[in-house]
Amino acid sequence: MSLKFGSVYTVVASTPETVKDVLKTFDVDCCSRPYLTYPARITYNLKDLSFSPYDKYWREVRKMTVVELYTAKRVQAFRHVREEEVSSFVDFIKQSASLENPVNFNKKLLELSGSVICKVGFGIKLKGSKLEKTYDQVIVEAFQVLGSFAAADYFPFFGKIIDRITGLHSKCERVFKTVDSFFEQAIKHHLDDESIKDDIVDLLLKIEKGEVGLGEYQLTRHHTKGILLNILIAGIDTSAQTVTWVMTHLITNPRVMKKVQAEVREVIQSKDHISEDDIKQLEYLKLVIKETFRITPLVPILIPREASKDLKIGGYDIPKKTWIRANIWAVHMNPSVWKDPEAFIPERFMDNEIDYRGLNFELLPFSSGRRMCPGMDMGLALVHLTLINLLYRFDWKLPDGMKAEDVDLGESYGLVCPKKVPLELIPVLTQWS
Repeated sequence: MSLKFGSVYTVVASTPETVKDVLKTFDVDCCSRPYLTYPARITYNLKDLSFSPYDKYWREVRKMTVVELYTAKRVQAFRHVREEEVSSFVDFIKQSASLENPVNFNKKLLELSGSVICKVGFGIKLKGSKLEKTYDQVIVEAFQVLGSFAAADYFPFFGKIIDRITGLHSKCERVFKTVDSFFEQAIKHHLDDESIKDDIVDLLLKIEKGEVGLGEYQLTRHHTKGILLNILIAGIDTSAQTVTWVMTHLITNPRVMKKVQAEVREVIQSKDHISEDDIKQLEYLKLVIKETFRITPLVPILIPREASKDLKIGGYDIPKKTWIRANIWAVHMNPSVWKDPEAFIPERFMDNEIDYRGLNFELLPFSSGRRMCPGMDMGLALVHLTLINLLYRFDWKLPDGMKAEDVDLGESYGLVCPKKVPLELIPVLTQWS
């Protein structure tokens, strides 16, 4: 599909074949990003990893995140943080169950993942930080800004005026100031207390000081904050929304809920301690997560890429500077690939080699190629541990008067698409609670 918005030519890849061309075959030639006005503002003028252009700086930062931040060793090093926070979350669920109060999954899972990210990334507790009272709103608004249609990107002369009228400009400034204040607090906390070691802020400050190398680049404070933004925003929301959507699909598909809970309870019942490693034995739960990624991808349309030279993709000429969008939702709903694509059927992945780690272009919740999400394993560890606890320890029911078909499956707009109407479920205590 070819489109023109204002002064920008855009093509959309919507099949596994064309998406493979974009993300693999011609990855290096369409790996860069166009300049996007409001992402540039929020990321300290493109000092991050997600929106910065494909250049030497991006390659050095990408290598640093893979080698230093998201290694299997570091994922395991923060295991105790995930276990502590999930344990506190389970205690809250137990209290809600005893009172028969519904749990707002959208809100409480943002709190859970936010608490984990703040400890892992910043060495501080979310409670008592400058984000405590507003972080859920900030995270949601940040994704809205990053995924909004910004007139300034398409109409150079009067686009910014339009964005001021719509409120996009002021929302961006509000989000930026709140997040920047939080980063200042986290960094000052580290500088004042040299005993804080081995978290992500500590590593970035060492790079700032030249104690750890980053190729030919010397990080400034804005570079540090830009990288931290990726960790804060992406880390909090993607894990929270994944668990929310899994529970949404399970409560609306009682057959699947019953089957996955039976598996979890059979595997876990003889164990003294629930671990994220238990996912290795939970084959059906893994299928449920895959099907959730397929039917409700967190990023339905990937961040635009920009062709760095003239290309020919799928038999079509793509001029240099053309924006290229990969429509992951269309790929996941392609009836030539998936039978009954709108139905939630985890069994479709049984005896099926398709996985979500970027090698199969029929299923791409984390993208693929050079721009693939580097923090996938860190996020999935929290997703697995949370889901195992929720499904093992509690039964779940809808608030009085609601039926499965009454659950709203609509999505909000933004870079990541959360559930529009918050999911509220009542936990029920069981013999495993």
